[in-house]
Amino acid sequence: MAISVDQMMRIEENGHRMGFERRMMMENAGAAAVRRLVDAFCDVHSTRVLVIAGTGNNGGDGMVMARHLAGLGARVRIALLGDESSIRTEETRWNWGLLSSMPSVERIGDYATATDAEIIVDAILGTGVSGSPREPHAGAISFANASPAFRLAVDVPSGLDATTGESPAECIKADMTVTFHRLKSGMERRSDVCGRTFVERIGIPPEAEGGIL
Repeated sequence: MAISVDQMMRIEENGHRMGFERRMMMENAGAAAVRRLVDAFCDVHSTRVLVIAGTGNNGGDGMVMARHLAGLGARVRIALLGDESSIRTEETRWNWGLLSSMPSVERIGDYATATDAEIIVDAILGTGVSGSPREPHAGAISFANASPAFRLAVDVPSGLDATTGESPAECIKADMTVTFHRLKSGMERRSDVCGRTFVERIGIPPEAEGGIL
């Protein structure tokens, strides 16, 4: 069953009120996306990975992925689209701070220097964003689309309206999308930008759907 972004946000809020912390949702989401990436590549050891992270929770999912990929021996670089002070949520700030003590993940100021990336993780904009992306997000999307790297979108390709399926010119064209808990309604007919789509459960209790679905 596909759901809207609003329904997903309410389910997450219900789960949080039940005691399932958002940091745990983020951890499970990032770890699940890495498992799908490893399934696709069989082995990511020494693979050059660029994570492009926004300052919201989608970026936080990408930060979790960076940590797990480094643990698997990948050569990981991460570019934050914004200043550290602009990170919007506590769990994303926590994950960014954790990366600061990990020399195995190189934090770079300019994603455009990573032209040799074999995998690009799109953790730029999440499901809560609609309308045409603005800078610096639009430029990062264009860079990723122009790259020959394999593109994995976290939760939704950046720029795609996950409820309606509408997309502006600046939209990630992913080879693979890993979305969480349930498929979002706007993704059902957009294999042209989502690529292969996988739905991963991240531990949200089924009771959190009560009164919503």
